[in-house]
Amino acid sequence: MTFQDILAAIAVVINGLPQGLLALSYGFAAFPTALAFIAGVGGMVFFGQVAPISFQAETIVLAGTLGNDRNERLNIVFYTGIIMAIVGGIGLLEPIISFIGPTILNGMMAGVGIMLAKVGIDMFKQNKSVGAISGFVAVFVYFLTNDLVYTIVASVFASSAYAIFSRKKTADEDHPIDLSMEKFEKISFRVNARIIRSVLAVTTLQVGGNIAYASITAGIAGSPINVDQVTVYSGIASAVSALFGGGPVETIISGTGAAPNPQLSGMLMMGIMAIILLLKLLPKIARYVPSQSIAGFLFVLGAIVVFPINSGIALEGEPVVAGVTTVVTAFSDPFIGMVAGVIVRFLLVAF
Repeated sequence: MTFQDILAAIAVVINGLPQGLLALSYGFAAFPTALAFIAGVGGMVFFGQVAPISFQAETIVLAGTLGNDRNERLNIVFYTGIIMAIVGGIGLLEPIISFIGPTILNGMMAGVGIMLAKVGIDMFKQNKSVGAISGFVAVFVYFLTNDLVYTIVASVFASSAYAIFSRKKTADEDHPIDLSMEKFEKISFRVNARIIRSVLAVTTLQVGGNIAYASITAGIAGSPINVDQVTVYSGIASAVSALFGGGPVETIISGTGAAPNPQLSGMLMMGIMAIILLLKLLPKIARYVPSQSIAGFLFVLGAIVVFPINSGIALEGEPVVAGVTTVVTAFSDPFIGMVAGVIVRFLLVAF
């Protein structure tokens, strides 16, 4: 392991911490989420892959907003993890993508971009001073560096510093951070129509995300990737985490792919994250970092990165299908968006 491997791992940890804070704001506990990162290390070793897993804002926001309470959110993440592990285990990812096609896949991702931007705007409304600083710094730094890691670190640091010095609240009223939940506590299993639909929505999002993000990380590393294998250990990791009260994790676009030893660097990153969570340092950080500090990053990620890239690709194929998929996803969820896109495509072909 080289110094560059260590630096890359630390950079990805820094990128993941604010998104971990976002998970806390929706009621996911940090302490049991350490199990997910431990499972991720084991999965990378067992399958010999270079794609690590970590907190991902898209999944956190989607699962967090679709569930009416903490228990529903945990059930959504748990069942999604189980389904993803099964889908990866029997090798269904590539057939799924082949069936829906790139237009619908990218249309769904574009819709998720709108959802992320909306959450960022809603957070701004909750704490306008903190949200404004976060947004201004995020936009400025992203256009200056074109780097999301610098964007999230700078915007969170600047807005948090303002909140500390001005003695603003560090937790919003809609999603208060409950530090009493930082323990292993099995969820109460629940099944209802909303949970089932939400699981389908988050699963649909993760199918697209796993294929895109794992492939990008592997491309950076110059290594082959088996997305189904990555999906197995990312699904197991999320399920184990949620089973005991933790948050969702999934494949990310990881800077560890650029390290001299991408697999070792990715494992180190997840190991550091597991230690931080086991030592309960993330909730302590949350005392000083307002959840609205990530508002700027969510807006940049959704409105400037995810939406333009994916909508552009989607519209190159079938514009009508892409438009319907994107709009329906943005105002409902990715699964309903996918179904709408498939129906519209069928109607266009039939008539």
